[in-house]
Amino acid sequence: MSLGIVFLSELFGTAMLTLLGCGVVANVALKGTKGYNAGFLMVTWGWGLAVFAGVFVAAKSGAHLNPAVTIGLLANGGGTYATDVPITFASTVTYLGAELLGAFLGAVVCWLAYKQHFDAEPEAPAKLGVFSTGPAIRSTPWNLATEIIGTFVLVFVILAFGGTPSGLGPLAVALLVVGIGVSLGGPTGYAINPARDLGPRIAHALLPIKGKGSSDWSYSWIPVVGPLVGGALAGVAANVLPIIFVAAS
Repeated sequence: MSLGIVFLSELFGTAMLTLLGCGVVANVALKGTKGYNAGFLMVTWGWGLAVFAGVFVAAKSGAHLNPAVTIGLLANGGGTYATDVPITFASTVTYLGAELLGAFLGAVVCWLAYKQHFDAEPEAPAKLGVFSTGPAIRSTPWNLATEIIGTFVLVFVILAFGGTPSGLGPLAVALLVVGIGVSLGGPTGYAINPARDLGPRIAHALLPIKGKGSSDWSYSWIPVVGPLVGGALAGVAANVLPIIFVAAS
């Protein structure tokens, strides 16, 4: 498979993920929407279904949709990222670039869909929350630890069941994300995906959003570094505990 196909697959898959994921947050958080104040459980299920859609769209490239998954597969030491996609520097950069750009574009389309509600929403934090995550209690070491743990669970289970997200299956990945959200998502909003947080945060900074306030760049590195560390640790752990993966296969 050409790297051009990989790029487009991950681009559109991640854009779909972010459009639907940011969309459910907008529906819950922005004033006057049909889903206003529907609660965190609706957000977790919405993100799970967003992953479900994104995995289908990007199935051809293995549906990483997440730099932490890509880095986890790299750390795992396998030979390919997906069928006919060998692990090389060029393929790694292709995945990472497509994921980040796709997340940015999905967030922009979400803003277009909710433009009037962004204009009507008086609270800047609610607007930022549509695009990116933030901690319930701000504490750098503990917020970082939460993101590492949540992403470790995501990538470890993906590796345990299939080697790539498409091997695990769209529905199973979606339910895994819902499970992480309802169990580990409370402290930080469970970014567990650097592109999912950074791409939309950049969109928030660049878009002409009325009364948007700060993009909270002082926190922005945590949902990037934490998931990358968690993904890498999961990839290494998959080699340290091979018996689990033999049984699962």
